[in-house]
Amino acid sequence: MENSFWKNKRVLVTGYEGFLGSHLVTKLVAKGALVTGLDIKTHRQETILSRGLLKGVKIIKGSVEDYRLLVRILKHGKIEYIFHLAATSIVGEALAGPLKAFSTNIEGTWNVLEACRNSNGIRGVIIASSDKAYGIHNKLPYREDASLCGSHPYDVSKSCADLLAHTYYRTYNLPVCITRCGNIYGPGDFNFSRIIPDTVRCALTGKTLYIRSNGKFTRDYVYVSDIVDGYITLAEKLNRLKLAGEAFNFSDENPITVLSLVKKIYKAAGVRENYKILDRAKYEITHQYLASRKARKILGWRPQVSLAQGLNMTIAWYRRLLPRK
Repeated sequence: MENSFWKNKRVLVTGYEGFLGSHLVTKLVAKGALVTGLDIKTHRQETILSRGLLKGVKIIKGSVEDYRLLVRILKHGKIEYIFHLAATSIVGEALAGPLKAFSTNIEGTWNVLEACRNSNGIRGVIIASSDKAYGIHNKLPYREDASLCGSHPYDVSKSCADLLAHTYYRTYNLPVCITRCGNIYGPGDFNFSRIIPDTVRCALTGKTLYIRSNGKFTRDYVYVSDIVDGYITLAEKLNRLKLAGEAFNFSDENPITVLSLVKKIYKAAGVRENYKILDRAKYEITHQYLASRKARKILGWRPQVSLAQGLNMTIAWYRRLLPRK
């Protein structure tokens, strides 16, 4: 899509200071979009967003659980496109605090959708679901027509948010699409409970890595810039290709076990392996990875960064961030 598409488009990104949100905002600003960012935490110290870039973003501190706030933002900002990323995004946090996860992920999503339904200028809404929305299926890889049947708090919250988006399309013809991604990684992820940041940190600082699972869990991993390109491409083509109501998987289609991933990271970092397997993972899906043929065929999207390239770039970024061992 031509670079002029986003020029002066009025865009709202919820959860804009999160890992994916910060990368998405950076790309949208570079493309000339007029970005409004909503987040419960603003001006974070740990972010890739520079002060200079943030001068071009209208920053609003608040929660997607506040429906009236969303209505005001859409009205006064004359918002045209929304990327709804705000969520409780860590499985362990949702397990420990299910009510908060349900409130943020489910109520927050219906608030966004309902505010959009009552706004006149909305041209596109992208709802961030998750591969976890599928729940557990014996048939792999998961395709977009698989049923949404999460079993545990985080998974269920994403299944529900996903279904809500379908409801608002089918009932109210809202121009909404859903994204379901593999595990996203890359520079700017400060959540060290995730396997890639944690492994890189341990490798670079000489600490022992503790693997919660038995190391045999299987996932697919996608570099953050590829996911950003997927989101932006989907929004650009939503109306032209009449994609409202559709869901798209974004995956590199190269699943790998946790232990194999860990070994790759230590090798790429050039340090000796130092990990312990705890085998204590609870309420997590053992094998889960996605097929992204639909996104490749319809959107023309495909990952540009291999796992080896992505890990090298990620490790290089953390080397500049973390103290040397």
